[in-house]
Amino acid sequence: MKKFIKYILLGVFIMIASCSKDFLTVDPVDSIVADNYYKNKDEIRSSTAILYGGTAWFDYLAGLMFYAGDMASGDMYYTYDQEGQFFYFSFNSGNAHLTSGWKSLFRVNSYCNSVINDMPDAARKNGVSEDVINAALGEARFVRAWVYFLLTEYWGEVPIVENGSDLIASGDMMLPKNTRKSLYEFIRRDLAFAEENLPGKDEEAGRATKWAAKGLMAKLYLTMASDLTDSQSAEYFDLAKKYAQEVIDNSDGFQMIDSYKELFTIEGNNNSESLFALQMIGAGGYGLGNPRNTAWSRSSVIADQTWGGGKGPTLNFQSAFEPNDGRRKWIIMQKGDYYPELDKADGGYTYNIRTANPDDPNSPIENANQVLSHIKKYVIGKAADVNNQVGTDQDAGNNLYLMRLSEMYLIYCEAAIGSGNETSDATALEYINTVRERAGLADRVAPLTFAEVMHERRIEFGMESIRWFDIKRMYYRNAQAATEFLNAQDRENYYYAIPTSDENLMNSYAGYEIATPEVPMVIYSDQIKAFPIPSEAVVSDPMLAGEAVDYNFE
Repeated sequence: MKKFIKYILLGVFIMIASCSKDFLTVDPVDSIVADNYYKNKDEIRSSTAILYGGTAWFDYLAGLMFYAGDMASGDMYYTYDQEGQFFYFSFNSGNAHLTSGWKSLFRVNSYCNSVINDMPDAARKNGVSEDVINAALGEARFVRAWVYFLLTEYWGEVPIVENGSDLIASGDMMLPKNTRKSLYEFIRRDLAFAEENLPGKDEEAGRATKWAAKGLMAKLYLTMASDLTDSQSAEYFDLAKKYAQEVIDNSDGFQMIDSYKELFTIEGNNNSESLFALQMIGAGGYGLGNPRNTAWSRSSVIADQTWGGGKGPTLNFQSAFEPNDGRRKWIIMQKGDYYPELDKADGGYTYNIRTANPDDPNSPIENANQVLSHIKKYVIGKAADVNNQVGTDQDAGNNLYLMRLSEMYLIYCEAAIGSGNETSDATALEYINTVRERAGLADRVAPLTFAEVMHERRIEFGMESIRWFDIKRMYYRNAQAATEFLNAQDRENYYYAIPTSDENLMNSYAGYEIATPEVPMVIYSDQIKAFPIPSEAVVSDPMLAGEAVDYNFE
């Protein structure tokens, strides 16, 4: 009887209240007959290709990734329904997007585990070399490390699932949460294996390399170091610096590119600055492409499918840009910005607060949102603008970054500051100014402060959905300060229109005034510490409601 690899979509017991055969294995068209499949390098690499995108990741990247990364952090304004609960910090364990993000990440983990557990023996039986086997294991363990980094920084304590098939076979499908210390060690071990076994440069663009593994190791150590109560904090800061600098100085073919704009286009896929990005297929169908073009595009003027009319940068985020920051136009749209790459059929697109309809004054072509600005990053236009590399199933063809090389520069800076508030480290100043010079901004001078580094990160990676991890490191350093930082954002402030029929006024900032809630929202420290585990998961596995335990690595 043929052996089918089981892709455990979070081991059923964790994420699904009711189980069925569908949750235990992939559909037959996706199943791998292990003994007959892993016969050579090409077949093994095709099995790891699914780890870089596709439907496994989609529910996470189309929802929780930016609801937490951009909305909960206070950079994106959007108040609708359960999505808006992340903006208001009113979500609970029943939030549908929290649940789908949890499931999606554990689904990716199950795919990684399938490669790790089922591939090696079959490949050896078929005479595949150990180098090929270990490289594939390196890919799977690198992606699994990413998944667990995300899980840990959202939920704080989650179960480590290394082999769902064994758990099902044992009949004991209940697992406790594991401690954050155990989770970090689990991630570190996976990354140590990956950096030893991945190539410095892969023959196929977009695949993981040892430099991507070292880059995530730098971020891991920076995160661990940020808990200043840890006796090894200073050591971890030094390791974060070491890894970041090693990637900057020694990575084969990786370097920052000159054009910030190009980073987020189809033409910019797998550029030399891309350390790790999810690989998107344009017009490939639901679950295979980048959903940002649909989710964030303002209107049908610039996209064939659009849900982004109500989304935009918070007033606080808009005010964070320094004058003449060359990145601003490629992160957010503001009045007067011109984009020749959008709506090419009509000569390009100029952003207006409101675009009047000459045939019906009461139905504008584009109306103002509540922040008088929309998002540009990852918005690439209609199919006609990008050679049909955008579909109408949330499937644009521009990759989604998880890590860029410029982050290594700023990780070094943050690590150089360490537990203090500033540094005069010459390399840190050189690195932050490398990032700022591309943006056309003046150099920072010594001493470089923690606040300046965090500000630079907020802008450089604005709307890339990683801001929440900055907030978490701030929280680990000083929970009260991080809480006060979020509460000082006045994220609820918005513009309301002054009653008028003057179209010129409606397309001018003068036609609007800022509204401030009488009773501002309050974010509490415990809400930053950890998101609630989805209620579905706890019902399925009551042990998740208990105390976290250390993981037995033996």
